[in-house]
Parts: sequence; structure tokens; C-alpha cells
Amino acid sequence: MSGDHDHGDMTNTPVSRLWMALGLTSAFMVAEVIGGFVTGSLALISDATHMLTDAMALAIALVAIKVGRRPADLLRTYGYARFEILAAAFNALLLLAVAFYILYEAYVRLLQPQDIASLGMLGIAVIGLLVNLTSMRLLAGHKDGSLNVKGAYLEVWADMLGSIGVIAGAALIWLTGWSWVDSVVAVGIGFMVFPRTWVLLKECINILLEGVPPGMELAEVELAISTVPGVASVHDLHLWAITQSKASLTAHVVLEEGADAETVRRAVELRLQEKFDLHHTTLQMERVSCAPLERIH
Repeated sequence: MSGDHDHGDMTNTPVSRLWMALGLTSAFMVAEVIGGFVTGSLALISDATHMLTDAMALAIALVAIKVGRRPADLLRTYGYARFEILAAAFNALLLLAVAFYILYEAYVRLLQPQDIASLGMLGIAVIGLLVNLTSMRLLAGHKDGSLNVKGAYLEVWADMLGSIGVIAGAALIWLTGWSWVDSVVAVGIGFMVFPRTWVLLKECINILLEGVPPGMELAEVELAISTVPGVASVHDLHLWAITQSKASLTAHVVLEEGADAETVRRAVELRLQEKFDLHHTTLQMERVSCAPLERIH
């Protein structure tokens, strides 16, 4: 017995905006790689590497949207929406690998400093900042509805901070001639990756492990069901998410003597919808509990 099933992540995802952001990011990534080698700036190459992960995140998001919109079939009864979570987890792991590479390369350059064309570095970083701000604006209104869009937004956000760091570093190198500043900026960009990537990876792992969705407490949900008139007890309560915005619940609800099963079921579903925004519920109504005594709450 289920409630509304139409609350997936993919239906309102801005595909056209993702394509625009992907085009901007990919084009500037190529320019930044060339500029990094021409100017000798590791910070620019670091930022270009992050641009590559941005482009991959956006491309993965577009693929995930296409796959995720495929309807359920006889083999995958929940459909393909969770492909988005797999893609986001892969992107997070890739981003961590890139960050470790940049840290290693910065260490090598600190031991062997190189000459930096600071003015060229500054000009490219300013263009990169404008590209990042544009991409952020394209994605900002939709980042909370999809983990892939959120992941892409977070990467563009970090790149924006990275571009600011590169601009500051280029100005400092131009004023002082301290080429080691370039490696320090690259390290700073690398370290910015870890907290945001961990948050994204943690969310993905929680969903893949069928964990309770963030912002919900299993005990509160159980209490809400238990206090519905006509409910004697609840057991075998499970709460998880297929994707970030599609939480699901199953439970066995034991009825009080004389209670009407259909009336109680509708009342429980209404409370779950109103209090927890839970629309995908499956409730088994029982006159006699099927659970062992030690499992009845």
C-alpha cells in the first residue's frame, strides 16, 4: 500500500543549463591548461585540473539524467534513478585522486622552483573567475534537488575560490618575485577539495547503504506513526532513500482492537506526508503482530 511515487531527482534538473555550464567549463579548461604551461604556473594547471573534474561532473550529471529518466522495468523495479548516486560517488573519488596529485606536484615544485609569467597567470585567472561565476549562476537554483547537480555546483564553487587564490598569488608574484607562492596557492586549492568532497561522498555512501536520509530521525518517525489513533504498535520500520529527494518507508503497523485498517493506513500516510514529506510509503496493517515479542516497540 503506497503513497505518491513521483518525487524523483531528475524531473526538474536543468539539462540546458548543464549543457551551457559544460560548454563554458570545457572551453576554458583547454585555455587554462595551455596558459598554465605557457606561464609555468602550477596553480593554473591545478585549477585546470579542477576544471576537468568540473567538466566530468557535468558530463556525468547529463548522462545520469538521461539514464535516470528511463522507466522501471522487470529487472529494475525502482528504475534507474540511483545511477545518479553511483555517478556522484565516482566523481567524488576522482576529485580526491586529483587533489592528491596536485599536492604531490606542488611538493616537487617547492623543492625546484620555476619562473612564473605572473601577468599572464593573472589574466587567465580573471577569465577563469568570470567563467566560474557564470557556471555557478546557471546551476545555483537547482543544486539542492540532485546530488549530481550539487556535486557539479560544489566543484565550480571551489574553482571560483581557486581562481581568486590564483589571482592573489599572481599579483603577489608580480609584486615580489616569489615564485614559490604559485605552489602554495596550488596546495591551497588542493586542500579546498577535501571537505566538500567528503561531504558529497558521505551523502552518496549513506544512500547506497540504505541509511536514514539526512534531516530525519527514525525514532521521531516511529513516534509519529505510533501516536496515530488506531495504532497499537509499529515494527519492521525501515527508512531509506532511493535518491537524495526520494525517501521511502516501509513498516508493519499493528492495529488496536476495532480499528479500521484502511482508515488508519490513510491517517498514517497523511501524517508522514505532512510531518516528514514522505510520499513513498508501504504499510502492512496487522491485527496481530507478526514480530517476535522482543522486536515489538
